Amino acid sequence: MLRLRCKTKNGSHIMQGLTHQSCVQELKSKVEELTGIPCDVQKIMVGYPPSSLDLQNGDAHLKDYPIKSGDTLIVEEEKNKPKPPQDHPTVTKAPRLEASPTLARRVVPADNSCLFTSVNYVVEGGVYDLACAPDMRGLIAQIVSSDPAAYSEAVLGKTNEEYCTWIRRDDTWGGAIEVSIMSKFYQCEICVVDTQTVRVDRFGEDAGYHKRVLLIYDGIHYDPLQKETPGSDAPPHTIFSTTDDVILAQALELADDARRKRQFTDVNRFALRCMVCQTGLVGQKEAREHAKETGHTNFGEV
Repeated sequence: MLRLRCKTKNGSHIMQGLTHQSCVQELKSKVEELTGIPCDVQKIMVGYPPSSLDLQNGDAHLKDYPIKSGDTLIVEEEKNKPKPPQDHPTVTKAPRLEASPTLARRVVPADNSCLFTSVNYVVEGGVYDLACAPDMRGLIAQIVSSDPAAYSEAVLGKTNEEYCTWIRRDDTWGGAIEVSIMSKFYQCEICVVDTQTVRVDRFGEDAGYHKRVLLIYDGIHYDPLQKETPGSDAPPHTIFSTTDDVILAQALELADDARRKRQFTDVNRFALRCMVCQTGLVGQKEAREHAKETGHTNFGEV
């Protein structure tokens, strides 16, 4: 949802009810409703210094313009254009009902390897391969073991050798360390959008990569994000440009919607059970302490 401020010489108004999927004509009609300036003589500018938007195509979508939530739109009346007759209503075209590509979550199994399945899916351009996890775990172990200075116990939380054995197991979960390693290996920025905090963590942000892929994270589970057209047989789009900030804004909107629906797990409060000794635990802290005391690292969510 876009929240824009419409500013004229006579004051400003908060403009709501628009999204990036709204068309130009909807925007112009909303501006006319708030300011009284007819659609045909509106000059709409955005940015600093303000630059005029070319809004001739009323059917174009707002996602194709440099407009994001929170922006201030400066609206003026163009004096060199004749106003439409006041005794005849302005006839506008209804927006087309063609489906537009949208960013969506592609759900993968919660089988302890969701991170590896999700990363493989997006970097391979939408190839769904549940058998990829062992190879990806092995790849990470190989990279870590080849550079014990960079991947020391201080970084890994366990010795280099212990980590390499641990990450190869199919009952261990990947996290930030593994995302960072895969970002370097695949030479792409991996953006992880958190549904609890509505925050995006960008791995490889300053490395100069040209490609970007997106994951969504709910506290314990990762899913890939893809751009798809509803009702279309076109393949999903999972690789984006690192200059595409619109896709990041859409990912954050998706995460915020999940947060409002409480589609996240509070890792400090969710119930766990040690699958080795069946001890009941609450949250990551108790799980870490139990693992330290017993050496048990296989946990299941209750």
